[in-house]
Amino acid sequence: MGETAAQPHHLSGPWTDATARAALRDLFDTAVAAADPRRVLAAHLPPKPTRGRVVVVGGGKSAAVMAAALEDAWPDVELEGTVVTRYDHAVPTRRIEVIEASHPVPDENSHRGALRLLERVRGLTEDDTVIALMSGGASALLAAPVEGLTLADKQAINRDLLACGANISEMNTVRKHLSAIKGGRLAAAAAPARVVTLAISDVPNDDPAVIGSGPTVPDPTTFADARALIARYGITPSPAVAARLAQDTDETPKTLANAEFRMIATPMMALEAMAVRARALGLTPLILGDALEGEAAQVGTVMAGIGRSVRAHGHPLRPPAVLLSGGETTVTLTGKPGGKGGRNTTFLLGLAIALNGAPGIWATAGDTDGIDGMDEIAGALLTPDTLARAKAAGLDARVSLATHDSHGFFGALGDLIVTGPTLTNVNDIRAILIA
Repeated sequence: MGETAAQPHHLSGPWTDATARAALRDLFDTAVAAADPRRVLAAHLPPKPTRGRVVVVGGGKSAAVMAAALEDAWPDVELEGTVVTRYDHAVPTRRIEVIEASHPVPDENSHRGALRLLERVRGLTEDDTVIALMSGGASALLAAPVEGLTLADKQAINRDLLACGANISEMNTVRKHLSAIKGGRLAAAAAPARVVTLAISDVPNDDPAVIGSGPTVPDPTTFADARALIARYGITPSPAVAARLAQDTDETPKTLANAEFRMIATPMMALEAMAVRARALGLTPLILGDALEGEAAQVGTVMAGIGRSVRAHGHPLRPPAVLLSGGETTVTLTGKPGGKGGRNTTFLLGLAIALNGAPGIWATAGDTDGIDGMDEIAGALLTPDTLARAKAAGLDARVSLATHDSHGFFGALGDLIVTGPTLTNVNDIRAILIA
């Protein structure tokens, strides 16, 4: 079950359930299109190199389509290299090797792919150019543990960090200090070649050091930072991981003279495209921010309060309006989970409970990569009668929230958004339409 896109138009009259649903799906699709590498990558490329080798490396959910876009933009440049993407995210390429691997927990292909990238950049000269294509998901997809650690060690710490609700910046701080490729080590291995990174941001504040754990940019975090995070969340790492984090002699690079960084798509770019589209649909948009964080259900409660204020008082803007936001919330697993869910559908459950059937408010939330949590579900739609329809179907939103079964809840109502892999990733996008 899932929502399908419709073609809404500018509306001056009353909003109906059908037109609100169609507008929200239109806005979500607009956000995804704004970050499509085939549309945006070419404009950010450096001048074509006139000497030396051009080696392409990359990782992330968009890595393969970025590689294909680069091949299309530079058909007359002799390219070689390897990128690593998530399973089922590969696209045909002519000159650049594509390896598929696991996300969010790395597997053997993540290890093989990361080692292949390091192999590709070793032995280069100052006449050579490395084009690094980075996007969300690269942290898990490029898993090359430092000597003394195993892939199993990294898999275990990844699972622990996910389960305890650590945000992406915190997770990457730990992972960079267990890796032979992250935290600037890939660019250091490529020296003295010039390294130009083209990145799609899926992280708060578009921090280059956080995107994919920053394989090609200097790393400001330290072993002490990683140890503090492990202690804060009460994680007991394997003896090998504990020993690695206990030392300070093999710090990540703090400067990289051979590297430059270019952002080609960001959450704010996607939100701004949504705002333009919203105006065309007859809605007044308000972008609340691109880096909202916190427990997903609690963020939903806060957003419900803002939506109610717009509906009742016309503050902070008058309806018909749409509240837009981005950023990555977290879901901390508690109790005994009985189902499946993700950040976006959990947010919508929290929003639904707080709105309690308030009229004239619809919403959507979804991950622009097409995957909310571990399932092939982008997100879902919320309507004023969501709770009423759920009750009629024998569902209790609070029970679904407590058992982390948000996918099951919205799936039973036919309100899931299923896009399949979108081949881009500018994080989560939320839109609340107030009529």
